[in-house]
Amino acid sequence: MSTVQSIDRAFAVLRSLTSGPAGVTEIADRVGLPKSTVSRLLSTLEELGAVEQVAAGGDYRVGWAMLELAAAARPGRSLVSVARPHLAELNRLTGEAAGISIPDATEMLYLDQLTPDSELQVRDWTGHRIPMHAVPSGQVVLATDEALAARITAAPLARFTEHTITTPAELRRRMNLVRHDGYAWAFEEFADGLNSVAAPVRADDGKVIAALHVYGPASRFPGTRDLREMGLLVKHTADKIRID
Repeated sequence: MSTVQSIDRAFAVLRSLTSGPAGVTEIADRVGLPKSTVSRLLSTLEELGAVEQVAAGGDYRVGWAMLELAAAARPGRSLVSVARPHLAELNRLTGEAAGISIPDATEMLYLDQLTPDSELQVRDWTGHRIPMHAVPSGQVVLATDEALAARITAAPLARFTEHTITTPAELRRRMNLVRHDGYAWAFEEFADGLNSVAAPVRADDGKVIAALHVYGPASRFPGTRDLREMGLLVKHTADKIRID
């Protein structure tokens, strides 16, 4: 029974991370277990690859082993292993965080993020769902799906910052720009102090199945870098991602 209980507790810890990365204390609060127990479980889960730390000594998030298992049950999760090298390349070329997300109803589900070491870190969005209209990753999906765009604009568009797109006309203008450029920029539209650029990942038939994005603090990203060059870098990188 002790082994069964350990499995039950381990799954509770894993499930707690579906709402986003967290430290030992926060996880313990989420699952209602002592910190010492959670710490031991995390140590074992980390050895198995079921969880990983966002940074040394930092928060924990769902790890590679669980993402690989999920790939068999949820199409799109296999994107993580394919996209990882490209996220690392974007890290190297931009010095900023890079991530990949997939459409999930009217939201984008953030599957993975790589964040390079820097003095000013950005939040890890892995496991979070964000309304499509509020982020460039969602906007590049909507640019190729008029029916979905109509469904989203049939209801009020939630505002997250003073820069969030909140009207159908604004969203249509952004979608037209995405169709022309092949990428989308957003400046503090979902979170204050955060800028991002995204491009679509397509299947062999041309359907948009995911979005690749780079984001960083507005104080330095994009900084003096050319917006078009940065957008095309993300677009060309997204074009390289292929899954079977």
